[in-house]
Amino acid sequence: MSKKTRVLILTGSANDAPKLSGAREVLDELGIPFRFHVASAHRTPERAVRLVEEAERQGVQVFIACAGMANHLAGAVAAHTVLPVIGVPLSGNAMGGLDALLSTVQMPPGIPVATVAVGGARNAGILAAQILATMDATLKRKLRAMRRKMKRKVEATDGKIGI
Repeated sequence: MSKKTRVLILTGSANDAPKLSGAREVLDELGIPFRFHVASAHRTPERAVRLVEEAERQGVQVFIACAGMANHLAGAVAAHTVLPVIGVPLSGNAMGGLDALLSTVQMPPGIPVATVAVGGARNAGILAAQILATMDATLKRKLRAMRRKMKRKVEATDGKIGI
């Protein structure tokens, strides 16, 4: 697998960086090179577009865009690339992430955004890996091993909950 960046993670606010640790951990565990940047669809729209366009030219294959409130970062990213975009709606306001979820999933025809659960950064990392694994047999094996590990962990807890 190339050491070239394959996934770009964008978030609208540096305050949300800790909420994205799950995606970063999965990508690290699977050996997928990624970059992380802060760019707001509303406060720094030119920067967001520039990062997406540069990343695509540099060979990035999947984007993960994370934002809270009614922010539309994933949609803004998807508007500027034909590559897969995974949206991660984040909670943190009075609506508990529902506004972020709705603004991420309600995309117009022709500009899709794959969307994971509110706060689902880990699943975003796994989904990015699954997309990349369609053309990478080594990564596919790593994902299968990850699933087996999850299965063993669940099975190991059976009978230990004391009910």
